[in-house]
Order: sequence, then C-alpha cells, then structure tokens
Amino acid sequence: MVIGVLHVEFSLPSSRSLKDKRRLVKSLVDRLHNQFHVAAAEVDHQDSVRRVALAVACVSTGARHAHQVLSRAVALIERETEMVMMDYQVEMR
Repeated sequence: MVIGVLHVEFSLPSSRSLKDKRRLVKSLVDRLHNQFHVAAAEVDHQDSVRRVALAVACVSTGARHAHQVLSRAVALIERETEMVMMDYQVEMR
C-alpha cells in the first residue's frame, strides 16, 4: 500500500472575503474528490482571504498510480482561472 500526498499552495486574487474563499475551496475539494477519488482538505491559512494551503491524499497499491492521480490533480488546479498556484510538493509513503 502506498499513500501519496500532494501539498499545494495557491492564491485567490479575486477573493474578497472568507466566504468567497471557502466557496472556491469547497468547490475545488468536491471536484478533486469526485474526479479522482482522493481526500482533500485545507490545512493552513484558514483565516487568510487570498491564500490557501491544500493537502490531497491518494491511497493506492502502487507509487506510479498514486503519482499519476496526484499529477492529474495538479493539472486540474493549474487550469483553475480564479486560482494561481504558487508551489506544490508530492511525497510518497
């Protein structure tokens, strides 16, 4: 069993309130879960209006598959027009 974890930081330049931010983050987390069957949660900067730290976890039987799933999750986040990815890391355990 392999657990892949994606840590991603991004900004929300158009966000004007925590309500805006939480709406955008919830939408992204729901899409990640529905499309890739991963678990995702905001893990830092909860009180910041324009900054988000998200963790995405994938459990798989192989590291290659977990890395593919998390790479596709990164691609989905990069395509978001309201989000600007600042940094990301992938680790396998």
